[in-house]
Amino acid sequence: MSGLLIHLPQDPPLTVRLDAGEVARFGRGSDTVPVDLRLDDPAVSRLAGEIRVADDHWLLSNYSTTQSYVVENPEGAGEYLRVPPRRVGAPIPFEFARVVLPTRGAGASFQVFAPDHVYLDPGGSGHGRWGAQTLTAYSLDETATYFLVLVALCEPRLRDESALAVPTTPEIVERLRSHPQCVQLTARAVSSHIDYLAEEKLRIHPPDTREPGRGARRNGKREALVGIALRFGLVAEGHLQLLPARAATRPGTAQERAECR
Repeated sequence: MSGLLIHLPQDPPLTVRLDAGEVARFGRGSDTVPVDLRLDDPAVSRLAGEIRVADDHWLLSNYSTTQSYVVENPEGAGEYLRVPPRRVGAPIPFEFARVVLPTRGAGASFQVFAPDHVYLDPGGSGHGRWGAQTLTAYSLDETATYFLVLVALCEPRLRDESALAVPTTPEIVERLRSHPQCVQLTARAVSSHIDYLAEEKLRIHPPDTREPGRGARRNGKREALVGIALRFGLVAEGHLQLLPARAATRPGTAQERAECR
């Protein structure tokens, strides 16, 4: 199974990757209580809890004796679950989640991108050992925000057969801004979705570390994502309807151009 990514939107942002069986602890931390995710608020316990990765989901433990934590599904219709004080190993079903802790300040939260969920073979009976099931090479949720980001990355290539530049992060934010699911989408969140696609969903090889600058490395990652998505048909012209309508006149898709000839 693929691992799990935890993104803490601080300055600079922190991303922690965990494989199955690994644990990350979070809290205010101290010299004697080390944590992997430091949440700097006096209302957060020094050791507030931990995240443990299972095969296709993750478990949240709440070490607070008085405060509940909330796990939100940012891509659901207000869907969330509450993890009460002292609850150990609560299974979290969301593929993408935001963990929110009560604080005295602006709030403490972090995002969790879960491992790939496991599904039966199409038409399978559901019997037999789990280990014998065939896994999907690229497991993508077409209702998720990360898939919208992937479609936006691929859009220029789908609308014109010429080799166009892959959209930048600000361009993706602007392109998706009018989508109801992306009203609060930020550049930092887009970068997290791109990292999740590259490292967990499409599992591309890391860009050449000899490339100068972070921007060049990230652009190489975008190019690789677009290449795999189009080569294997993970994103097609039909997916463009998931994007918000463009206000300005734009070139048509390959199919639309063919119909006009």
